[in-house]
Amino acid sequence: MWEKIRVVWQIPELRQKILLTLGLLAVYRLGFQIPLSIADPDKIQAASQAGGMADVLQAVAVFSASQLTQVTIFGLGIMPYISASIIFQLLGSVYPPLEALQKEGESGRKKINEYTRYATVAICLIQSWIYVNAYIVGADLVDAAYLDPETGVLGFGWKLVSVLTMTAGTVFLMWIGEQIDEFGIGNGISLLIMAGILAAMPGAGFDLLKQASFELGGGPGGKLGIEQLLLLAVIFVAVVVGVVYITLGQRRIPMQSAKHVRGRKVFGGTRQYLPLKVNQAGVMPIIFASSLLMLPTLIFTQLGSVNWAEGSFGEVFFRWSSAAFERNSFFWVLSFVALIYFFCFFWTAITFNPKDVSDNLKSYGSFIPGYRPGKRTSDYLEKVMFRITYVGAGFLALVAIIPTLISSSMGVSFMVASFYGGTGLLIAVSVAFDLVQKIDSHLVMRNYSGLLE
Repeated sequence: MWEKIRVVWQIPELRQKILLTLGLLAVYRLGFQIPLSIADPDKIQAASQAGGMADVLQAVAVFSASQLTQVTIFGLGIMPYISASIIFQLLGSVYPPLEALQKEGESGRKKINEYTRYATVAICLIQSWIYVNAYIVGADLVDAAYLDPETGVLGFGWKLVSVLTMTAGTVFLMWIGEQIDEFGIGNGISLLIMAGILAAMPGAGFDLLKQASFELGGGPGGKLGIEQLLLLAVIFVAVVVGVVYITLGQRRIPMQSAKHVRGRKVFGGTRQYLPLKVNQAGVMPIIFASSLLMLPTLIFTQLGSVNWAEGSFGEVFFRWSSAAFERNSFFWVLSFVALIYFFCFFWTAITFNPKDVSDNLKSYGSFIPGYRPGKRTSDYLEKVMFRITYVGAGFLALVAIIPTLISSSMGVSFMVASFYGGTGLLIAVSVAFDLVQKIDSHLVMRNYSGLLE
């Protein structure tokens, strides 16, 4: 392995791409050390440790490459760009003009990317305005020097400056991602998200050490013992192996090409495979389910804290709803699993079209043995995809609730438990494999063996 790494750094073009990617990722991380001008660092530090809204923002930050609780110029991260990309991908399956653009190849893709950038700016303006008013102003995180001395409130001008600053920060991150795509190595946006996830690992490790006593049976105050730390290490390795296994898992459909006779030579007739990924939807179902569950959690938590009349319907219903949708409760976990299954089938239906695959096989002169080209092949592919999607959804649901189970059963903080599954681990593993495959392609072109060989 060390020899292969040495070979990677010996190839000038590949070395230049890796160094450029690392440099841009360093710029991305430096931006999180620059706070917004209106924010008070002491108040931010106190609010980030108080829980409540800070916990919700911390959960959102996992899949958005952001640090919403730190109020920096990159506070929104790359989340608006991801939202815009998802919107256009969904519209591409129901809006005919966008669907036609997707089929135009490279020119259509560039046009859709242009629309995505414009939509990103619009989403940034809306989200940053809500963020400034609801979190920074609402949680009283504004530096007193920027408040109006007469009214004691933040003026519209400073709000506008903060909104434009955060919008410019997200647009800059979008530019960094595109530069990595074009001149670096790997997928730029995915690498930004993974860098944000990995940057939280030292803090999680420090929290775990603070909770450990390094004694058998644990220590006072519910501290973790040596046997619990070993169990956590074994669980972490097992979860990573399982994530890798399912992420790379495929159902191979046997496929054969038709024979063509040209003169005295016979072409085709070869037997190949059509790979169908077990986890076709990737990490998107967990992201959708997490985002959707945050809305009732926030609403019922706020309404449950209202001083309702004793014994009234409002008090009983909203207090029950607040407890039911509390993070890690039984009803919350059950809703989370149900939404993951729903979005898994939903996203697979959007990204995988059996009819298009069947038509492509027919146009290339290939067929699945035992099934006629056309509707029979399409129905067979749909049936197979339904079965493996059911398995993939079960795997996603299991990985998503593992942090909850570890946090509640072993008493570790959720920040530490989040590295044992959920969105962060899936993204990190998927992006790591994509990065290794990109490096392998450069090595194979120069007649070197790949990193995974």
